[in-house]
Amino acid sequence: MTAHSPIETKSAHPVTENKAATGTVDAALEDFARAFEAFKQANDTRLGEIETRLSADVLTEEKLARIDMALDQARSRLDRISLDRARPPLAGPDGAPRDTAGTEHKAAFDLYVRAGESAGLKRLEEKALSVGSGPDGGYLVPATIEREVLRRLAQISPIRALATVQTISGGLYKRAFSPTGPAAGWVAETAARPQTDSPNLLELSFPAMELYAMPAATQTLLDDAVVDIDAWLSAEVEDVFAEQESVAFVTGDGIGRPHGFLAYDTVANASWVPAKIGFLGTGTASAFPASNPADVLFDLIYALRAGYRQNASFVMNRRVQSTIRKFKDADGNYLWQPPSAADRSATLMGFPVAEAEAMPDIGAGSLSIAFGDFKRGYLVVDRTGLRTLRDPYSAKPYVLFYTTKRVGGGVQDFDAIKLLKFA
Repeated sequence: MTAHSPIETKSAHPVTENKAATGTVDAALEDFARAFEAFKQANDTRLGEIETRLSADVLTEEKLARIDMALDQARSRLDRISLDRARPPLAGPDGAPRDTAGTEHKAAFDLYVRAGESAGLKRLEEKALSVGSGPDGGYLVPATIEREVLRRLAQISPIRALATVQTISGGLYKRAFSPTGPAAGWVAETAARPQTDSPNLLELSFPAMELYAMPAATQTLLDDAVVDIDAWLSAEVEDVFAEQESVAFVTGDGIGRPHGFLAYDTVANASWVPAKIGFLGTGTASAFPASNPADVLFDLIYALRAGYRQNASFVMNRRVQSTIRKFKDADGNYLWQPPSAADRSATLMGFPVAEAEAMPDIGAGSLSIAFGDFKRGYLVVDRTGLRTLRDPYSAKPYVLFYTTKRVGGGVQDFDAIKLLKFA
C-alpha cells in the first residue's frame, strides 16, 4: 500500500489546501478499495484450494491474514482522515470570537489552565449562579470545548454515533413506556367510544454517571502562547472518553457506569418478552454453521420487525467482521462490501456495519453480533457541563487536569435490538 502525507491543517492558500485534503481522502479511499480487491482474490484462491485439495495452502492463509490486517489499517486511516477534515475551528470565522460572554469565559479559562489563576472563572460562574470552586469539582470549560468534545465523541464512539443522545441538566433522566403499547382502535364519526383498559406503564431511569480523564502537561507547554489550550485539552480527553464509553455502552453493568445492551437479560427471540433482549442461536457452538453460514445472518435480519429494519445496523468487533468478510451468496458475490465514500460505513447485506471493539469474539455462547435500530433502541444521556480541575502538586513537575463529564445510557426499546448467539 502507498503511504501518503498527512493532511496539512494550516495554509496561506485555503483553496490549494482543500484540493490537497480532498486528494488525500480520495487516495485513502482508493487504497482501501484496492486492498479489498486483493483480499477477494486471495480468498477466492483459498476457497479454490479447499474445493480441490480439501484444505488451503498455509502460504495462502498467511497472505489472506496479512491482507485482512492491511484492510483494517486502511479503514482506520480513512476514518482518521475523515475525522480530521470534519473538525471545525474552535474560534469563529477568521479567528474572531463567537460571542462576548464566550470570549470572556475562554480568556478566563485560558488563564486558569496556564497559570492557575481562578479569580476570573469564579466571578463568571458566580454571575451564572453556578458553583465552580476547586473543592466542588473544578470549573466549567468553555462551551466551544464541550461542543467539540461531544461532536468528536459522536464520531469515534460507535454506539453513541448510532444511539439517541439526550442532554439533561440534572443527574437523572426518566421516561415512561408501555410494554403493550397504547390502546387504540377504529370508530365511526358518531359512534360511541368505549372505554379502554388503563395502559400498563413502566418507568425507565437513566442516571448520569461520572466519567473522568486526567491529561498531563509540562509547564513549558502551558507557558507557550502559541499552543491552543482549547484544542489540546479536547484532543487529550476525547479518545479516552470515547474508549471508556464504547465499552460501557456495550457491556457496562449499570453500577457507576452506563448499562450496556449486552448486560441486560436475554431470551430466545421466539419467546421474547418486554424488558429482555431477544437472541437467535447459530445452531453451532463457537462458530457459524459449516454449510451456508450466512443463513443465520438472514435469520437475524428478519427477526427484527419491519419498522426497525429501515434504520438498522450491525454491530460487531473487527475479528468477527474479518470472519464475515469471507462469506459469499449463491451467486458468488461477497456479502460484506467496503464503504462507497470516506464518511460512509462498510455494509453487510446492505446494512451498515459499526465496529465496536467491546463486542465479544466468537466463542461458546457468545453474543458476538448485534443487529437493530439503535436510534430507537439505545439512549445515551449527557449532563450539560464539562469540568476541569488544575492540579500542579500530585505529579510534579507535570500539571494534571482532572476533567470530568456526566454520562449515562441504557436500552429504551427492547424490541429494537436483536443478538446472534453462537450456541
